[in-house]
Amino acid sequence: MQLLVNIVVLTATYALISCGYVLIYRVSRVLNLAHGALMMLGAYLLLSTALVFHGNPVLSLLMAAALSLVVGILVYVFLMHRMTGQSVLAAVLATIALSIMLRGGIALVWSAQSRQPIQHLGVSNPTIAILGAAHTSACSLLLVAVAGVVYALLFLFMRFSRWGLRMRAVGQAPLLAAQRGISIHGIYALAWALSAFTGAAAGVLLSLNSGLDSTMALVGLQAFPAALVGGLDSLGGALAGSLIVAVTEVLLIHYVDPLLSSAAPFLVLIVMLVIRPWGLFGTQEQLDRV
Repeated sequence: MQLLVNIVVLTATYALISCGYVLIYRVSRVLNLAHGALMMLGAYLLLSTALVFHGNPVLSLLMAAALSLVVGILVYVFLMHRMTGQSVLAAVLATIALSIMLRGGIALVWSAQSRQPIQHLGVSNPTIAILGAAHTSACSLLLVAVAGVVYALLFLFMRFSRWGLRMRAVGQAPLLAAQRGISIHGIYALAWALSAFTGAAAGVLLSLNSGLDSTMALVGLQAFPAALVGGLDSLGGALAGSLIVAVTEVLLIHYVDPLLSSAAPFLVLIVMLVIRPWGLFGTQEQLDRV
C-alpha cells in the first residue's frame, strides 16, 4: 500500500511539472529548458510573500501565484518574443541561458541555504494515515489534489474556452491563425504565463513539503523525461508519461537501489526514444520538424 501511495504522489509531482513543458511546446514548438528554474523561482516568491504577509497563508499563496503569472509573461515579452521566427535551436539555447541566469539570480537574492517556507506561513504539515497501512504528508495529498484540479481545468480550457481553442489553432497552424485575426504573441504570452503558474504551483507545494534550496531546479529536469515519454504535444501524454516514470522510479528505489532515483526517469526516456521517439501520444510529423 505504501508503494502505491508513493507512486501516486510522485506521479502527481511529475505531472504537475511536465504539463508546463507541454503547454509551451504545444503552442510554440519550443523546449523550455528553463522550466525547472521558473518552478524554483515560484517557490522563492512564496517565501518572500510569506515573509511579507506573515501568518496569512492564503494571501501569501495568492500573491505568489499572481507573481508567477507575471513572471511568465515577462519572460516572453523580454526574451522569447525576440525568438519568434528564429530557429528552434536558438529558442532552446535562450531557455538554457535563462535557466542559468535565474538560478544565479536566485542564489544572489535569497542565498543558497535551505529554507522552510511553511514556517513563515504558520501552517503545519502533519502525517496522514491512509487506510491504516500507509502514510503520507498533508502537503503530498494537497499536491495530488492540485495536480488533478489543474489537469481538469487545463483540459476544459483547451477544449471549450475561446482562448484554449486559439491556443490549439496557433499550435497547429500559426500563420493561418494570424490571418484569421488571432494575436499570436498574445497566445504565446498566455502559454508562458500558464506554464510558469503550473511550475510554480509544483515548486510551492514541494517547498512546503520538503523545504527549499537551490537544488529544486533538478526536480524540474527529472520531470522533463515524463513529458517526452508521453509526447510533448499532449497533456494526456504528460500524465501517462509521469505515471510510467514514477512507477519505474519507485520500484527501482524499493527493489534495487535508492541511488537510482535520479537516473530512473532518464532510463525510461532512453528506452522510449529507441522504441517510439515521438512519445506515446506525441505526433510524429510535428516532432520530425524539430
